[in-house]
Amino acid sequence: MKILLSALYPYVFLLLYLIIPFDNYIRALPNILVIILVVAFPFVVKKSDFKKLATPPMLLFFAFFVYLAVNSIFNGRIFDDFNIVKKVMIAAGLAILYIPVNDLKSFTGKTGKINTAIIASALAAIIFTIYNFVIITHNSGNFALVDSPQIIESLLIDRVYLGLLCCLSIVISFTAIQKRYHPSNNYYLANIILNLIFIVLIGSKIAMVSLVVIALVRQFYGQRKLWKMLIAVTAVIAVIGLFYFIKNEKSFKNDSLANSKSTPAFIENSLTYELRAVVWKSTANIIKDEGFTFFGIGFDETKDRLVANYKTSINDPQKRERFIENRYNTHNQFLDFYLSAGFVSLLLFLLFIIVSFLVKRNQFLPIAMLALFVMYCSVENLFNRQIGAYYAGFILIVLMVSNRRLKNNKIKEL
Repeated sequence: MKILLSALYPYVFLLLYLIIPFDNYIRALPNILVIILVVAFPFVVKKSDFKKLATPPMLLFFAFFVYLAVNSIFNGRIFDDFNIVKKVMIAAGLAILYIPVNDLKSFTGKTGKINTAIIASALAAIIFTIYNFVIITHNSGNFALVDSPQIIESLLIDRVYLGLLCCLSIVISFTAIQKRYHPSNNYYLANIILNLIFIVLIGSKIAMVSLVVIALVRQFYGQRKLWKMLIAVTAVIAVIGLFYFIKNEKSFKNDSLANSKSTPAFIENSLTYELRAVVWKSTANIIKDEGFTFFGIGFDETKDRLVANYKTSINDPQKRERFIENRYNTHNQFLDFYLSAGFVSLLLFLLFIIVSFLVKRNQFLPIAMLALFVMYCSVENLFNRQIGAYYAGFILIVLMVSNRRLKNNKIKEL
């Protein structure tokens, strides 16, 4: 029985990460798979497996989770905060559940089961979106990309998480490409190109910026050559150009939407730059009014305060109503942890990131994943959504069990 469970256990993980983007269509299945993993865990885990958890980054993340739970309990808001605490627990729990899996190929440059699931999941999401786009375009008789109704309605999941999934697939495929010729290299290269094109087509700006940053980080690993410096300079120019585009995006969209009598809700929700600008301003107002907070005001209370601020700070009646109705969160995980759980939670969260960088600084794959994590936490509350918790759990797994392959020679010499 134990041998059978040990053989099937990794495939349950594979199936879990394969179907995550389809959570809206098969909502119960991910939870069922997690329950199966929890039940099977005691039968497949070995005492030696727990050594994987005894690393500074993992210990700090567990300390961060424990503090969130204890802080909520002692301040009498565990029921209000439980939704977020549960998401952090899911990320930590997935890392724990993964320790019996002996899938070293996933983190030594070859695609193992869980990495294969990420790549296949991204491809499935792309195919699903393209299929929807074709159907919707055929029915509407119009063709448009980026922030068009066709694209927004076609997406399998929210654009920010679809972009994150594609970024994970690109990084995994890149690290799987071997220096010497191998038939699978063509597959990984084609997967990278397909995901890059898809990210551009859906207009996921945070995914574009993240990939440029990762391309820049990549130049610090392996042998240093002149062409790498050229790539680094190009990456910096691309980031500056993209930020300039984002800065002026609001006026472009206002001009285009001014010609329309009404704006569909899915288009309004896609104007992410304007949305985040308003939300961050309201968050700054709350931080200014609240002052230094050691224990935080609670995750639900933070949303309530934001809604109250929207009522007084947004002049446009339609926009104000939209922000109030949707109860937009802080759209920044760092600010959310500070306001909701206090300075200590933010400190532990930052320590986890900093220590992870210091411990894994010689390895490209975990550093690339950490860069993705930081970039997305800067513009999104990953732990407000279950899908965000699942992908945060995957990044934790990479940080926990990744092996050295592509090293930073410069750092190593220091």
